Amino acid sequence: MKTCRSWMFVPGHIAKMVQKAAALPADAIMLDIEDGVLPASKPQARTVIAQEVAKMPHTGQLRFVRVNAIHHPDFMSDLEAVVGPDIAGIVLPKVETPDEVRSAVAEIEKLEKGRQLARPLDVMAAIETAQGIINAPRIAAASTRMVALMLGAEDLGRDIGLPAQRVGEAHELLYARSALVMAAASARVQSVDQVWPSLDDGDGLRRDTLQARRLGFTGKAIIHPSQIGAVNEGFMPTAADLDFAERVLAAFRDAEAKGLGAVAFGGQLLDKPIVDRARATLDMVRERGA
Repeated sequence: MKTCRSWMFVPGHIAKMVQKAAALPADAIMLDIEDGVLPASKPQARTVIAQEVAKMPHTGQLRFVRVNAIHHPDFMSDLEAVVGPDIAGIVLPKVETPDEVRSAVAEIEKLEKGRQLARPLDVMAAIETAQGIINAPRIAAASTRMVALMLGAEDLGRDIGLPAQRVGEAHELLYARSALVMAAASARVQSVDQVWPSLDDGDGLRRDTLQARRLGFTGKAIIHPSQIGAVNEGFMPTAADLDFAERVLAAFRDAEAKGLGAVAFGGQLLDKPIVDRARATLDMVRERGA
């Protein structure tokens, strides 16, 4: 699966919003049946999503559905409504153990087999509790279908007793954010950062996105179309990043041509990890056509 920078939540019960989401420049959308939908509207969300995803144009955007948690009474109803060829995967919320992932995947597999789906659905696990953070490495490795871990900061904050108001760029969640990145990286899956809840604080969003990238996240969850641009841009290399990468590779090629084993660059010796990261930086831009 391609690396997605922006993952936008879309309330699944509002048909107009679901329809518009397909044309947005978000790399991925998460059509929601869980916390973004009141209990009375969940049946409507299942119906709207099932109807609308079948009409969506085939673009590079990935479409996932966030169902209710595996122990929620609506979990199976959600899966029965949305498992099909028109979505890329399922977001499993409030995951705390690898067994929950395996149980959910078993139910998805049954539906796929009965519906003769040609392609198995991917799975993303949302980590939203202290227990989930502690078990994150095992959760990330629980299934070959796992493609990403996502940090659910609001539920996690409640679970560990944080104040309702965020502090700066969520410095109080630094351990949890870093732990999730490490867990995801250990399983070679994507890591998706928490949402930035303040829609009127664009500068805060940009700072928080930069912090996420510096911590190692590969993408970020968002809640409004106005946040897409800042997040997409924040997870792309800057002009300075590209210049540095190009100069690193040029120095490495020059050293190779001279038969040198050590590469001197900017007063330091370049080793293979730095060269590999420079290549990855340039490859990211080429893949996006930027």
